[in-house]
Amino acid sequence: MHLNMKIGVLALQGDFAEHLAALERIGVQASTVRLPEQLEGLQGLIIPGGESTTIGKLATAYGLMEPLRRFAERHAIWGTCAGAIFLSKDAHRRQPLLGLMDIIVERNAFGRQVSSFETDLDVPALCKVDPQDRPFHAVFIRAPLIESVSGTTQVLARLPDGRIVAAQQGRLLATSFHPELTQDDRFHRLFVEMAK
Repeated sequence: MHLNMKIGVLALQGDFAEHLAALERIGVQASTVRLPEQLEGLQGLIIPGGESTTIGKLATAYGLMEPLRRFAERHAIWGTCAGAIFLSKDAHRRQPLLGLMDIIVERNAFGRQVSSFETDLDVPALCKVDPQDRPFHAVFIRAPLIESVSGTTQVLARLPDGRIVAAQQGRLLATSFHPELTQDDRFHRLFVEMAK
C-alpha cells in the first residue's frame, strides 16, 4: 500500500474506470476528477483514453484547463491515448490542448479500419519498477502516434518500425496505448514512482 499516495483520474469522458481499477490493484488510493477543486490533495493525475476533442471541450466547460496546467507545475500527469493528445503541444488541428508536453501528436495515426492492434514493446524504463526486463504487451485502439519529441522529452518506447508510442518529460508521461486494459500494472507503478 502506498500510504498518503492519492492519484486522480480525469473522469470527463473515456475509460477512466479501468485506470481507477488498476490503481486500486496496486494499492493506491484513486479518485475521480471532474471539477478543479477535486485536484486538491492529489499527487498525480491520469488523463484516460477516449475522444480528445470531447475531453478538451469538457475540460474547458468545467474550468479545468488552467487548474490542470497549474497542477502540472508541481505534480505528475500521465495521458493515455486521447490523454496523450490532450497533453501535447500540437495535434495538427484546432482543439483545446493543455500544451504541457514537448510532443507533436498525430491523431488516429493508424486509420480507423485497422483501428485496433496489440504488440509487444521493449520499454527499458519499466526496469525501475520490475527488474525482469520483459516486453510490455500494448493494446492500441484508434491510437495516436507521437510524431516527434523535443526539449527534454525522452522516448520510452517505439514500435518495431521506429515510430514513437511512449514518452516522458520530467513528471509528464504520454502513452499511445492503453496499459489499463491489460493486467500488467508496470506503467501504473512507474507513474506512481514519478508522482512520489
